[in-house]
Amino acid sequence: MKYVVCVPDGCADEPLGELDGRTPLEAASMPVLGALAARGELGRAAVIPPGMAPGSDVGNMSILGYDPALHHTGRAPIEAAGRGVALAAEEVAYRCNLVTVGDDTTMVDFAGGHPDTEDATEIITALDDELGGDGVRFHAGVQYRHLLVAPSDWLEAECVPPHDLSGRSAVWPTGPAAPKLQALMDASRRVVSGFDTKANQVWLWGQGRAPVLPSFHERHGLTAGLTTAVDLIRGLGKLAGIEVVEVAGATGWYDTDYEGKRDACLDTLASGADLFVIHIEATDEAGHAGDLGEKVTALEHWDRRVLGPLVEGLDDLGPWRLLLLPDHATPVALRTHTPDPVPWLLVDGEVDGPGGIYSEAATAGLPVVAGHELMGRLTSRR
Repeated sequence: MKYVVCVPDGCADEPLGELDGRTPLEAASMPVLGALAARGELGRAAVIPPGMAPGSDVGNMSILGYDPALHHTGRAPIEAAGRGVALAAEEVAYRCNLVTVGDDTTMVDFAGGHPDTEDATEIITALDDELGGDGVRFHAGVQYRHLLVAPSDWLEAECVPPHDLSGRSAVWPTGPAAPKLQALMDASRRVVSGFDTKANQVWLWGQGRAPVLPSFHERHGLTAGLTTAVDLIRGLGKLAGIEVVEVAGATGWYDTDYEGKRDACLDTLASGADLFVIHIEATDEAGHAGDLGEKVTALEHWDRRVLGPLVEGLDDLGPWRLLLLPDHATPVALRTHTPDPVPWLLVDGEVDGPGGIYSEAATAGLPVVAGHELMGRLTSRR
């Protein structure tokens, strides 16, 4: 038996007037997904436990079968694991976004204009040269997503994710460590503004100590792989002992290599792995940008470029089961994540389920299950 988990990040949404009261999932042309739903099992999942922030760190930890209430320590240390940045016991990691904040303190762009990785690396290197030291160090990542490692006395602060502030006034850190964070963010303006990008400072958030996860193989008795362009998901894979398969054309943006990720899944399963996770960020980025057209397009890319050929390839490999759900909702009208339950779909290649429609409205009346329970449900048929 082969197992696949498809994660269209943030694809769940809310009804929109521009779509005559439909959501992007309902408006997108997705005949393959429709056919899978008609033969599958559907429901709703609470991928974000009560009281936890609705982020991809929490949601994807749930999807991989780990209860975030037990295992989550923060977003940034998961990303640190994804980049191979080791944290000592006395260290904490912060997510370090390159952002654009207006003179009136409005969060103009939480992604700093999406600088290319080469340019962003130069900025982070300069920040480390000029502002690092005394246990503080910057680590370059991809595009606008980077890391700061600092001593443990930097941990106690309340920080708002920059994507929650799009088009709104900045909400600065509070708490015992806030003065250190604020001083560093303010000082970063001088450095970042010296480069020819739209970004003009860093934004610190998502802090935590290094987490420990039981291995996926120990928990499920399966060998697994995943592909993603996001360090956060890469870090979860590494922490869980899941093989991370890199795809050269994976960008984490609208232009990501859908076919490359699909083929990485099929090739890894054909080589002997039992389970594979395909994570694609494009729908989430479109939600944060408030770009309805790009969100619908990204969903249609999922259907045409991933799901259709994927099902054909799985049929060639033998018995299979597929689970599809987002890690959270990212409504385009809100431009940020919400903690609402999301629709899930489980399809067995040999045994038809009761069938239904995969959308927010069509699953609204179905029971809600804890997100971390779905991995066990997927793998229960061997």
